[in-house]
Amino acid sequence: MSETPASETPTGTGHVVAHSGHGFSTLPVFLAAISTILGAIMFLRFGYAVGHLGVVGAFGVILLGHMVTVPTALAVSELATNRKVEGGGEYYIISRSFGTVIGGAIGISLYLSQAVSVAFYMIAFAEALRPLAPMLESAFGIAYDARMASIPGILILGAVILKKGADLGVKALVVVFALLTISLISFFIGSPVAGHDPGGLDVMARVADADAFFVVFAIVFPAFTGMTAGVGLSGDLANPGRSIPLGTMLATGVGLLVYAAVVIKLAASATPDLLAEDQHVMSQIAPWAPLILVGLACATVSSAIGSILVAPRTLQALANDRCFPIPRMNKMLAEGRGPANEPFRATLLTIALAVVMAALGGIDVVAKVVSMFFMVTYGALCTISFLEHFAANPSYRPSFRSRWYVSLFGAGMCFFLMFQMAPIYAALSLVSMLGLYRLVRRSQGGRDDLAAIFQGVMTQATRYMQLRIQRERHSLSSSHWRPSIVTVGERTFSRRAPRALLGWLCHRHGFGTYMHLIRGYLDKAHIAERSLVRDRLVALSERHHSGLFLDAIVSPSMRTALAQTLQLPGVSGMDNNSVLFEYMADDDPDSLQKLPELVAFADAADKNVLLLRSSENNFGDRSELHVWIGRGDERNANLMVLLGYIILGHPDWHPAQLRVFVAAPDMDVEQQRRRMRELISSGRIPVSEKNLRFIPGVDGDERELLIAELSADADLVVLGLDVDALREQPTEVLARCGGLNDVLMVAAKEQILIE
Repeated sequence: MSETPASETPTGTGHVVAHSGHGFSTLPVFLAAISTILGAIMFLRFGYAVGHLGVVGAFGVILLGHMVTVPTALAVSELATNRKVEGGGEYYIISRSFGTVIGGAIGISLYLSQAVSVAFYMIAFAEALRPLAPMLESAFGIAYDARMASIPGILILGAVILKKGADLGVKALVVVFALLTISLISFFIGSPVAGHDPGGLDVMARVADADAFFVVFAIVFPAFTGMTAGVGLSGDLANPGRSIPLGTMLATGVGLLVYAAVVIKLAASATPDLLAEDQHVMSQIAPWAPLILVGLACATVSSAIGSILVAPRTLQALANDRCFPIPRMNKMLAEGRGPANEPFRATLLTIALAVVMAALGGIDVVAKVVSMFFMVTYGALCTISFLEHFAANPSYRPSFRSRWYVSLFGAGMCFFLMFQMAPIYAALSLVSMLGLYRLVRRSQGGRDDLAAIFQGVMTQATRYMQLRIQRERHSLSSSHWRPSIVTVGERTFSRRAPRALLGWLCHRHGFGTYMHLIRGYLDKAHIAERSLVRDRLVALSERHHSGLFLDAIVSPSMRTALAQTLQLPGVSGMDNNSVLFEYMADDDPDSLQKLPELVAFADAADKNVLLLRSSENNFGDRSELHVWIGRGDERNANLMVLLGYIILGHPDWHPAQLRVFVAAPDMDVEQQRRRMRELISSGRIPVSEKNLRFIPGVDGDERELLIAELSADADLVVLGLDVDALREQPTEVLARCGGLNDVLMVAAKEQILIE
């Protein structure tokens, strides 16, 4: 337990703090944890658990409790060996993995749990003295009140810690643990209570009208919350990466064995009725009853010492990271005293809070809330471990490794048991955590750590999904088609229409990629320009709540940019299956002249072509969408109708209606009617009978005039596109139906089924 000289290191938040502390070995970690595990609950409430549940049920409680504590202990051990652990224990681990905002929210709740635990343990200490109450009343004529012992006990304990520091506290833990061990030995060598003949051990025996399993579990669970008590000494350990895993896991294992032995000894030594009624039944079993009271007193005092050592260090670490919205408060609580940086002011605040809670009483209600916050902390630690495993970040290299499924199971058990134990308190705990998160976020200048938490997870999930889609894409049938559309444009910041249409088409059903073209060659200047443009694109996407992937590409021409883009998979991992082009009727002749060549290039690459002629109407009020199917649209028809359905699914088009016109020469009206009805019915396309119209005997100019007449007020008209005709007669095709508003021409390269 020799102390090492303090060294000063920047916290990254503006404070410079000494971190070496006392330089303790592994023993204090073990003692702090085991002294909290073997606490008041074991002495006072394990008999109640065995009496109401029997040996099998009590073992179930122990097993269920360790389904939370073992994964948490493994997660703590893993996280502690991944990086240099400094002062703040669990808070430090959480904040350096989840970020200061989320870590601060959990850390404040953890501190409150630890601080109130001091009062809880000292009230339990006062209960250990209750057998002396008759003597006190006869001598002084004063009725015994637990606060007579709990409040002075807190003040005396706090004064000792303030005066002598953590070093004396750890030495006291050694003495207390020795007395605790002697007390337990006395219990185990004791005989059954007078008048009880154990005969054979009945593992199913329990009282009549026994309490439900989870009622008992909620009462006994605080016994399992002490295994991470030693983590709070992280800033005072010479080698926390070794001491925390070893001390924590050793205490957890020893606690499990002692609990199991206590259950068997209780069941073999007393009747279920006596176990359920007398919380001091262990005193009747031991050969000398005062030893059990000494053990109970030692257990409660040792737990209180562990909490009063750990809580101020958690608070000091929170203040170091400026987690509180009042700067002066952060500065005061962050300051320590002496070469070991003892958290003097944080200890004073902890003592004051413990005294208030002890004076108010009602510790049963507070204990439930404390248990909930401990559960939240344990769940967060297991979640961190799971996310770190899943993210596969190369910087995550712990020397001690748990398993991702163990951490995931532990997190699930924490949140499940919270609501099994006390649904109202569980909900209040989560709401409180949300409030604390908002408070800490404000103190950190509005920084949001949620995106940073899942960045690695999302990267890994995207990687997995892309590889899976790449393997499976050839096995998908054409009835499972979804749009994966790419467009390359230079007028990104002046033309909103192509981005709007792409957003509608890829809102829920597909994936859209918009590439802004920067003409030139890839050099330092263009790379810098691309970075600036990308920032503008991201801001643009956020401003318009776009679901598109926007990026910039440096290329000498539109054709080369398109060639580069089409050779890369879409952001979803699947190949881009469609290309969107856009123009306006009054665009410069040079760009209009090059457009057919680009369309033919995309068609030759086996991509569906979507050619948008935008207008000043900007899709109007988005209430009418017309689809015109004519001669030569046999392959295009299904894609045209499907795109119309997809567009109408966007909120911007609610409550628009889709109208479908089928117009062709020599058309068998009844055959086409049956075909379209079957297509719309089996494909569940929302087109009513009144919006489905068949016009036989029209083609060419007559059909164009009819479209201009019937769809003059439509906000978007979808027409079929003949790529060969566009190449041979570009002017005529680009100018067709010139009186319409916005027009989308579709050329399907795939055979798309609507089933």
